[in-house]
Amino acid sequence: MQGSLDLPRGGRGAKPSSVKAMRAVALQASLDPPRRGRGAKPGSVDAQRVWFLVVPGTSMLDLAGPWEVLGHANDLLGRPAYEMEALGPTAPVARTRYGLVAGGLRPLPRRPDRLPDVVIVAGAPVDPMPAENAAVVAWLRRHQAGIPTVVSICTGAFVLAAAGILDGRRATTHWLFLDELRARCPAAAVVDQGIYVKDGRVWTSAGLTAGIDLTLALVEERHGHALAMEVAKRMVLFLRRSGHQAQFSSALQRQKREPAAERDLAAYVVEHLDEPLGVSRLAAAAGMSTRTLTRWCRAHLDESPAEMVRRLRLEEAKRLLEETALAVKEIGARTGLGDASTLWRAFTEYAGVTPGAYRQRFGAAGSDRAVR
Repeated sequence: MQGSLDLPRGGRGAKPSSVKAMRAVALQASLDPPRRGRGAKPGSVDAQRVWFLVVPGTSMLDLAGPWEVLGHANDLLGRPAYEMEALGPTAPVARTRYGLVAGGLRPLPRRPDRLPDVVIVAGAPVDPMPAENAAVVAWLRRHQAGIPTVVSICTGAFVLAAAGILDGRRATTHWLFLDELRARCPAAAVVDQGIYVKDGRVWTSAGLTAGIDLTLALVEERHGHALAMEVAKRMVLFLRRSGHQAQFSSALQRQKREPAAERDLAAYVVEHLDEPLGVSRLAAAAGMSTRTLTRWCRAHLDESPAEMVRRLRLEEAKRLLEETALAVKEIGARTGLGDASTLWRAFTEYAGVTPGAYRQRFGAAGSDRAVR
């Protein structure tokens, strides 16, 4: 079954409701003096022109996720800070990977009157690459030097690589294609150290939802942390992730390989975090001797029973910092990590940042910094 989705030119011709207008007035009081984007038209305040380059076979989420982020930013600011357009070699439509058709695309202009401030290249099949990619690659080769910010989502990095944009830069892509990108673009430093990478004016992201995180980072860089967090809340994101987060979490990797016995033991620990959890108690819960449990943990988890308990306590502390407004003292009591100073030391060693800094960055309450 095939559907279609027409993409309007974001931020143009939209009349905000009275509620949005009132919110815009309230936000405007905290704004910096207006800045104009490169080549902004008279009457546009701080407007950036953002072009999404789309080829057949792209994932719709690579396009729709970042588009939604910028659209919500416009709504919250009460003005078109981002003017989005979708362009591609098969304009006016492009059939995405699973049959949904994106409409409203413009052809790539051979001699644009004005280049965009930001270009975002959506991912596309890698093997084989769509023949239409050649037109996008050629267009980028001609014009990329005049575009201040160049972005790829997921396998869009292969298009940037073919255009020579990644040469001499750090970059990433979906974890399934890291080795392929290294082989095709030996001049780039392809890394697996986060869900997105910024190297100068070039941003690259891992797969699919990582494009949302990257675009939130673009919004934060330009308008501040508070606006980016408000957009994340509007999009009902469970957690706004930093670029340093792994492409798939250590918890997910453990869940993939852990045997049922470990899942049961972990569940027991989580249910009793605020209680003493010595090796004898854990062994009894697991139906093993203390020596067998210790050997089992080393063989299957590469950690001792005590290290497993500490890890689970810290993971729960991390969750509580992200999702609640509980005081650090209360989190220490609930997780069995001790008083506030003990939790502070353990968490800082574990996460590389203090509990307060972690909460400010990832907490649901966001930040009180002004929206810019």
